[in-house]
Amino acid sequence: MSKVQVDTIDTRSGTSTMQIGSTNTSTINIGVSGDTVNIPSGVTIANAGTATGFGQSMTPMFAVRRTSGQSLSDNTFVKIQFATEDIDTDSAFDNSSNYRFTVPSGKAGKYLFSFNVAVASNTGVSNAKQLFVALYKNGTTFLQNFFDGRNNAYGDTFNGSASFILDCSASDYFEIYAKFNDSGSGGGNVQSGATSFSGVRLLAS
Repeated sequence: MSKVQVDTIDTRSGTSTMQIGSTNTSTINIGVSGDTVNIPSGVTIANAGTATGFGQSMTPMFAVRRTSGQSLSDNTFVKIQFATEDIDTDSAFDNSSNYRFTVPSGKAGKYLFSFNVAVASNTGVSNAKQLFVALYKNGTTFLQNFFDGRNNAYGDTFNGSASFILDCSASDYFEIYAKFNDSGSGGGNVQSGATSFSGVRLLAS
């Protein structure tokens, strides 16, 4: 294999196009692992073929849900146990013991999170009720959503939902907690099929 070592490659006088490779070329490698390829300001990259491997993959990504009920004691925050995974690209969601998403090493960045928690009252529609749904970050409340049901105006099932973008570091972990206040002191039951939690990295740090 031949090697050409130069500082600058330029077009010949009177020409404006440079071609690298010919009909005998199948692959052209630019640089090696660890190198940086700089594209100066003002340079335009025009693509008339097929470009692959550019841009950022939107991972990690996860989507989990409840497929069975979960009891909530009255006026007590309880972690929602998301045991069913639909998506978990980086195996970063623990769906068997801690029921949490942990940002993997090397995957810091801006994440979009969404949750919906549906809770049915154990005492029917005759009492005033309040549903609180909280996102916990690293073991403490980071964001809380509140739904107030006065008497029986909204029936006996309540939904707490939110979507938000957070700047996350590696090893940060996130969990969903819910609390149901019932003036009848009966607590509530998390509804399967309508209770979910998801997240995706939008941008790397």
